[in-house]
Amino acid sequence: QVQLVESGGGLVQAGGSLRLSCAASGRTSSMYTMGWFRQAPGKEREFVAGINWAGRHTYYADSVKGRFTISRDNAKNTVALQMNSLKPEDTAVYFCAADYRGNEHLTLSLVDRWGQGTQVTVSS
Repeated sequence: QVQLVESGGGLVQAGGSLRLSCAASGRTSSMYTMGWFRQAPGKEREFVAGINWAGRHTYYADSVKGRFTISRDNAKNTVALQMNSLKPEDTAVYFCAADYRGNEHLTLSLVDRWGQGTQVTVSS
């Protein structure tokens, strides 16, 4: 089993930045596709960003494109999400996710393992 632990959430003013980190432990593999999702109160969980096993292919939800950057360090078994120019609508619990089969594009239905989530609150 793989365990995913997120960190780096918090409270920030609009226009500010936060960096989320996800540490994987257990039966980890650099072949996993990794990504981030978020869930705001009263809303469904939604895709934010994904990265393939080599880190060469990254993709983003339209709502965060140009503001967020996903990256990974396979040697350290970590995935990061750099969030810049944050908006109040980015407020949500952010979840790290792993796809054991290494699909090229990560979607909700392909997630095999979730982290516990970290709260991000952006004040206006």
